[in-house]
Amino acid sequence: MTTNTGSRSQGIRKHLAAPAVDVAVPLCAYYLFKDGIGTSTFAALAWSSVVPAARTLWGVVAERRANGLALLILVVNAVSLVLGFVSGDPRLMLAKDSAVSSTVGIGILVSVALGRPMMTAAMKPFLVRDCAARSAAWERLAAGAAAGSAAFLRKERTFSLVWGGVLLAECVVRVVGAYTVPVDTMVWLGGVIMAVAMAAGFVAGGGLAAAPMKRLLRDEAATAVAQPAMRSAVAVAA
Repeated sequence: MTTNTGSRSQGIRKHLAAPAVDVAVPLCAYYLFKDGIGTSTFAALAWSSVVPAARTLWGVVAERRANGLALLILVVNAVSLVLGFVSGDPRLMLAKDSAVSSTVGIGILVSVALGRPMMTAAMKPFLVRDCAARSAAWERLAAGAAAGSAAFLRKERTFSLVWGGVLLAECVVRVVGAYTVPVDTMVWLGGVIMAVAMAAGFVAGGGLAAAPMKRLLRDEAATAVAQPAMRSAVAVAA
């Protein structure tokens, strides 16, 4: 039990660390380059943007497999950095974050339309939690082989739809802010916007999809345990 609890805590910390790095490191790097080293606003934005792109690339290399969401973020980061360098516009550099959000949001919505919800890969570890019974229950529900499969698949799609919508909304707010709010203010405000968007995604996605899916997993796992006992009882009675 202690081992499972420890691995769960490590998994949660790992998933929460990535957003923290994406917010804190670029923000600190921006002020270090701009106020500490004395670079221009554009240069400070450009250099601080390299960190999230490098982290995403490292994640792809370290995992040694093509994670669709990570690759999508990496490509958008790379393209937006190039466009920012070419234009030399600090506000465009700020707006590039909205390009990441909108592209990922659209990618998630398209994945739902294609029947392969992209956010499932991020949600599954939290619901299964290294439990063999829940993992087996997930496979049965996802394959349509269980009584609750229809509801489970609907909630799976809902989770990705929520996150796709949240990211598109974040995109709109960031674009408006990038061209109406002072650059120095928008640098830290962008992190606040992202934090609020993620909180909204977790709350809405959890309430509308993750929590119902967790109940379906629990019920399916319990049913799988009960069925052999019921068959044994019937056989004995016969």
